[in-house]
Amino acid sequence: MAEQIEIPASFPRGGDVTGKRVVITGAGRGLGRLLAHAFSLGGARVTLVARTEKDLKAVAEELAGPALVCSGDVTDADFNEAVADATVTEWGGVDVWICNAGISPVVAGPRQTDPSVWRKVIEVNLTGAFLGARAAARVMRDGGRLIFTGSVLGERPRGGLAAYSASKAGLVGLAKGLALDLATAGVTVNVVAPGWFDSPLADGWKRNAELAAAVVGHTAQQRWGDATDLAGAYQFLASDAAAFVTGTVLTVDGGYLLV
Repeated sequence: MAEQIEIPASFPRGGDVTGKRVVITGAGRGLGRLLAHAFSLGGARVTLVARTEKDLKAVAEELAGPALVCSGDVTDADFNEAVADATVTEWGGVDVWICNAGISPVVAGPRQTDPSVWRKVIEVNLTGAFLGARAAARVMRDGGRLIFTGSVLGERPRGGLAAYSASKAGLVGLAKGLALDLATAGVTVNVVAPGWFDSPLADGWKRNAELAAAVVGHTAQQRWGDATDLAGAYQFLASDAAAFVTGTVLTVDGGYLLV
């Protein structure tokens, strides 16, 4: 008979973020605000990052637990380093850094997409994530978690969103490369790839009956995602239960990529 696996006395709780020190970029609205609430309710201390200080202060006032506000530009390397330092000063370290800040341009084909728009999307969605990860890597210790917000559009693009899809596909390559670079430091790097959620970024699609029907028609569960469907994926990857998960994409799309 083969030797049995030794059963430990206890197991890490998946999604348990109690006491975690968490940086969330793009935290002033949409998914970032949702994640701030989810992690705060879960017992984490959060650093809220976005351009607009007014929005961040409003979110901070809503939260169940303590929060630190850092307003600035995620495409600025020095600002990211300052966020890392401020979080260490306030909370004593950084356990989780969620690179969530992102923009989606007006839908347009290649000839209608100005090069400046392309550069802006790549700069915010991809370079901003790298600069955040770079700052986090300096202050994170063993057990650190880097999480990028990707998208199913990085794997299944839609017409007119080449820049956005390229930026989100690039995050997957970035995460895999950083997972290799940071593995020996005990830091994991992963991507959460949401499908179509009821969020500000999807307003244009939801308001257009034809586009909205196409989204639902290509989603196996035949519905849009809602707030309760998404936060748990981030909490799992941030928890001790995900210690052996790195360089992967956790897709939360209701089966959009299946149809």
